[in-house]
Amino acid sequence: MSNNSTIVVKLGGTEGVDFSAICADAAELIKGGQRLVLVHGGSAEANSLGEALGKPPKFITSPSGYTSRYTDRTTLEVFLMAVNGKVNSLLTEQLHGLDLNAFGLCGMDGSLLVAERKEAIQSVENGKRRMIRDDYTGKIDKVNAELLEMLLGAGYLPVIAPVAVSHNGEALNVDADRAAAMVAGALKAETLILLTAVPGLMEKFPDESTLIKHISQDKIPAALEMAQGRMKKKVLGSEEALQAGVGKVIIADGRGDKPISSALAGAGTVIS
Repeated sequence: MSNNSTIVVKLGGTEGVDFSAICADAAELIKGGQRLVLVHGGSAEANSLGEALGKPPKFITSPSGYTSRYTDRTTLEVFLMAVNGKVNSLLTEQLHGLDLNAFGLCGMDGSLLVAERKEAIQSVENGKRRMIRDDYTGKIDKVNAELLEMLLGAGYLPVIAPVAVSHNGEALNVDADRAAAMVAGALKAETLILLTAVPGLMEKFPDESTLIKHISQDKIPAALEMAQGRMKKKVLGSEEALQAGVGKVIIADGRGDKPISSALAGAGTVIS
């Protein structure tokens, strides 16, 4: 199949997203000849492991309203244990149980995801701005598409954890939605599906009857204003994916049966 028939699916790391249903749906699609790449989050696992290890998560809010995990070196190591060690391995195991040749990897492997480490980030706390300089987060600027094409061509299903390598060889926590967007862009994917624990972007969150079915690319700035919390990063990732040549992005519910097929059949919010 050509590159254009690739679908990238991002599985949200929040509570409620049904990995089993997503894996079963992925298996059916792959057996029907569809090329898939999976990118996963792991925020819930990282939070609970951090709590258990006496290193509860801290979140920072940027001046423009984006929330992200404060990742000092110890938090980074907890994140690696949870996301690479547990979530990626268990997801890969589950896919193998469905007879899929899943290949679990993180963005450091083979320099799959290379990111610029943020030298300093601005955080707003109690109305005051402060600079944070010990943060191990980054913005992806290079994807090794050749590695993914090699895996796909050999019949593997890539399962990617959201960790990148910096230009200085450091592990970095990267946003999984934006990582999925960069992967989709590098593969010139036909569709990027962001599965989460809500039906899509809602005009009046959390009222599900206000679900927005379609957003055109020129209306993304207005959608960014409307989006709250983690949804902001999903809309931003959608914009980045479209700019990188992805056909369309669907933000859809990952809690029900056949979540990927449902999104492809018109569920959720389509951004194109």
